[in-house]
Amino acid sequence: MEQPILSDKNEFPTEEIIYSHIGKSKILWRSLFEYIHENHSDFCEEWKYYNDGKSWLLKVSKKSRTIFWISVLKNSFRMTFYFNDRAEQVVINSTIADDLKEQFINGKRFNKIRGLTITFKYKKEIEFAKSLIAIKLSIK
Repeated sequence: MEQPILSDKNEFPTEEIIYSHIGKSKILWRSLFEYIHENHSDFCEEWKYYNDGKSWLLKVSKKSRTIFWISVLKNSFRMTFYFNDRAEQVVINSTIADDLKEQFINGKRFNKIRGLTITFKYKKEIEFAKSLIAIKLSIK
């Protein structure tokens, strides 16, 4: 998996800095956040530098519940969700791409939690992200 590039602890990831790294994926970034701001105004966004991964990550949460994480890559960005085992059937029956379903089914388990990561390259990934946000909000 590609390494995040926001690795300077002293350089807060402003919109300008993010756009300079993600290139043409800026359109996808804007589309994703336009959807989030219009449909999930109760989500909170918090950039934080994590020493273990030596990079900045954006944590998006609703109250105390983390919905997803975003990391910035060269010419792209990725969004990672963590689901418990109760989400398995919902993920399998969802409209996300088969490779994402397989990633979840075969993914490394952390106790009863598994990750699912979308790397944004195409517009269709916005729809997958919307589906995964809905799944995350529906599973307790």
